[in-house]
Amino acid sequence: MGKQGWFQVPRSIELTFDLLAERRYREVARGIAARVHRRGTSYGLRRDLTVPFAAPAAKIPLTVRPLRSEDVPILFEGDVSVREAAEMIARRKHLAAEIPQCYVAIDERDGTPCYFQWLMGPKQNAKIKALFGGDWFPVLAPDEALLENAYTPVRYRGNGIMPAAMAQIAEHAAEIGCRYVITFVASDNAASLHGCAKAGFKKYIAREETDTLGLFHSRRFVPLPEVNTAAATPTP
Repeated sequence: MGKQGWFQVPRSIELTFDLLAERRYREVARGIAARVHRRGTSYGLRRDLTVPFAAPAAKIPLTVRPLRSEDVPILFEGDVSVREAAEMIARRKHLAAEIPQCYVAIDERDGTPCYFQWLMGPKQNAKIKALFGGDWFPVLAPDEALLENAYTPVRYRGNGIMPAAMAQIAEHAAEIGCRYVITFVASDNAASLHGCAKAGFKKYIAREETDTLGLFHSRRFVPLPEVNTAAATPTP
């Protein structure tokens, strides 16, 4: 993806070219302004699947299953907001990378897919590195899985789907021999942080990064102090 010899085109530049190809000029201008010099922090959150946890309920009945080809036109929307345009391109690249496994939540009332997210185990470390870059995520340990690239279509938002679906998808990590499930959320994304907490996740590491023009960047992971209160809510 974007490679020629030893050089890998920065992901931000790839997305800029994709946006230009789609004539999304406003998104390009906003993205360039935001990338002149940027500092950011994301939190790594983790759930221990050995801790009993009662998954929260959404406002609509849900079931979770692996993605099917017929789900793609419904979930991977083309008409999205300016803010979400680059993110949707990134999700399409993730889909094209064919990294297992993408899961979807299904609205049981009519069978419509209403959420998707990838759950990736340690056997996918090389593919994760190739897609996101070598230092975007920690290398997964043999008992760790990564949740990434979640999305809820606009018409389904406000139904509490994210924490309910995320909690159920995380449990599938046990099927690939993983005890821990991790995910990363920007420190200023209060809604997603709250949703992750409701899904049984707690902060355990911070990812601190600086970026200049999308060309020069540094990134480091800083462990956070242990929290006495367990993230998961014990079942009755």
